[in-house]
Amino acid sequence: MAPKPETITSFSSSSSDSAAADYSSLDPFLHILKIFPYSFLRLPRLRLKIPTFTLPSAMTVFSLLLLTYFMVVSGIVYDVIVEPPGIGSTQDRRTGSVKPVVFLPGRVNGQYIIEGLSSGFMFVLGGMGIVLLDLALDRHRARSVKISFASAGVASIVIGYVMSMLFIRIKIPAYLG
Repeated sequence: MAPKPETITSFSSSSSDSAAADYSSLDPFLHILKIFPYSFLRLPRLRLKIPTFTLPSAMTVFSLLLLTYFMVVSGIVYDVIVEPPGIGSTQDRRTGSVKPVVFLPGRVNGQYIIEGLSSGFMFVLGGMGIVLLDLALDRHRARSVKISFASAGVASIVIGYVMSMLFIRIKIPAYLG
């Protein structure tokens, strides 16, 4: 059922009456408190400048994004939460000596700190290879520089891929093969 029009108008008029009552109070102390301090106090003339922010350069943004990518791919969040050891160790069955182990074998969802950092570095190396290939396509560079960028880019991508596959085969011996 729709409200009566009298209630709507009386509600809006009562709110305007209360706003008018605030400005025309009959209390003399309130009137003195509103006027007295401002008779001898003046607002200061402030000359504030709005701070200007300059945008960071493209290389700064790229470096921060690359560092963030490296940390995320390396498993920094996992390392902070689980706190795994930096490197593992295993005992040799024949000699009984303790040998260091970089990769945590058999566990896909676990890692040592060095394992995560080395895998993250290989992923970043492959990504930098793609950036070098993009730089090799610039028309304003000399031919020798283009060839250098292209060969370094292809080498970085191949090294990153081959080492990542080697890391996976070390971690999971029967994977893809």
